[in-house]
Amino acid sequence: MEITSAEFVISNTDVEKCPTGTLPEYAFIGRSNVGKSSLINMLTARKGLAMTSATPGKTMLINHFLINQNWFLVDLPGYGYARRGVKGQDQIRTIIEDYILEREQMTNLFLLIDSRLEPQKIDIEFMEWLGENDVPFSIVFTKTDKLKGGKMRGNINMYLRKLRLQWEELPPYFISSAETRLGRDEILSYIENINNQLNSK
Repeated sequence: MEITSAEFVISNTDVEKCPTGTLPEYAFIGRSNVGKSSLINMLTARKGLAMTSATPGKTMLINHFLINQNWFLVDLPGYGYARRGVKGQDQIRTIIEDYILEREQMTNLFLLIDSRLEPQKIDIEFMEWLGENDVPFSIVFTKTDKLKGGKMRGNINMYLRKLRLQWEELPPYFISSAETRLGRDEILSYIENINNQLNSK
């Protein structure tokens, strides 16, 4: 897929105020500082489309970007940022859960995982919640350029082994780097294939 246009449409905290219509939406989510904005900018080849910040936990809104006039990329708030305080975390959780569970246009959720870290309890629990609610999702391992090849593969295999303890069938997963553009073609092709299937119905 070639990205010919990418434009910001709306930011809000209320799923009821998301764009109307039936265009498919592909949402991106992950723990704070997982590299979500950088990945979105890499996928769209637009340097400043999603705002990157040295401060984790900056995204507190549902951000819609219209891609090629025929699907939405949705940037969701990061979860698990402890310095936000309990009230702030609860607000973010409500925004995330309302969007994921109530938004009929959401076609696939891309869950970003930092490839440098061992499996994190918060991510595993979030995946369990997605499974329990039959939410279609894929995993994107980020920041793989920060690891040597063997270490990267070892970390990802460790994660997949952990998931296999609970999942009969693993969700699709992608290996990415915002720096080297690794994974860009695979993720965009995955989105394009789903769009083609939707259009053929």
